[in-house]
Amino acid sequence: MKYVAHVVFVVAAMLATTPATAPAAQMTYESFPFYGEEPWGGSYLGVDTQDVTSDRLGALHMKDERGVEVTMVDQDAPAGKAGLKEHDVILSINDQQVQSVEQLRRLIHEIPAGRNISIGISREGQPMTLHAQLAERSKMPEMNFNFHGPNINVPVVHIPPINIPEIDVPNIVVVHAPRSSGMMIENLTPQLGDFFGVKGGNGVLVRSVEKGSRAEQAGIKAGDVIVKINGSAVNDCSDFSRLLRSRTSTKATVVVMRDRREQTLTLNLPEKRTGSIQSEDCEDLGVAVCAQIKAGTAEVATAIPVITADIKKMQPDLEKMRKQIEKEVERQKPQMEKLQKEIQEQVRSHQGEIQKQMEEMRKDLEQQKEELKKEMREWRKSADI
Repeated sequence: MKYVAHVVFVVAAMLATTPATAPAAQMTYESFPFYGEEPWGGSYLGVDTQDVTSDRLGALHMKDERGVEVTMVDQDAPAGKAGLKEHDVILSINDQQVQSVEQLRRLIHEIPAGRNISIGISREGQPMTLHAQLAERSKMPEMNFNFHGPNINVPVVHIPPINIPEIDVPNIVVVHAPRSSGMMIENLTPQLGDFFGVKGGNGVLVRSVEKGSRAEQAGIKAGDVIVKINGSAVNDCSDFSRLLRSRTSTKATVVVMRDRREQTLTLNLPEKRTGSIQSEDCEDLGVAVCAQIKAGTAEVATAIPVITADIKKMQPDLEKMRKQIEKEVERQKPQMEKLQKEIQEQVRSHQGEIQKQMEEMRKDLEQQKEELKKEMREWRKSADI
């Protein structure tokens, strides 16, 4: 039994050196039994012993170097059933003194299996006598040492599909807020025109209406599309401003598209002023400041139609650019799908390598199991007492 510690160490070393699996891997366990097969004969007590030496006398509470110290007890053998414990000192067998391990081995082998023996011992310095019935070594139950080796299932790695986002090229609109009317308008796009029932996107969309303003009093609402002023078509914000400036009275007939139906409304406007800026526009301001404001306002009023026209001219180019971008994205889709398949293939390839490594590790465990079985057989041969 002196090799049991070595066997336990080998088992522990195997478990310590087993490669750790990935956190997501599922662990299952398989039992590996180790057992002896050769039917060795002879009487069997079931202890592992060593000679008592001078350096052990103090720990064993003994005065003389005699007897043998029990270093391990097989609890299923006669020694364990008789009550022998580790560090007991066997002094005699059937009143015959024991001086060494070799003498104890010879005494046990000379007594036939099945005979009852008396064992004189010293336990912590106190003399005791125990009784045991020697067993037949070949009839002792097999000693099975079980440990668990990992059976590793590598998880499947799923790559989410690569979704190519659609690129939406925004439309450029011009927002205009006529101060006198109290509403905010913007140019229509062809798509918005179709939505509101206006062909070709001609007209201006009313984005918001101020409470209490002239527009609200006229019945104009946010979401209306102004298509005519005083009988003239309104194509964009510049037409809207131009027609209001060119009016000849304080009232303007406004045709709006609401719920895809035309409605005619009357918009009351302030009287037109001529000459320099006056009244509330220049209240508490000097003449020079008013003149500068007027000049700046005129420049802005002149520039707005030009800018609006330029932007409207750019919209076909922007639409063309958007279609080109969509076409390029569509063209790149096969390459993106090919790249996705390559990534998935690489993952599957690595998964196969991991499975291969796990299989090699399982074979190594099987080989070590056979080696441990051999160690157990050698130990059983050497465990003569």
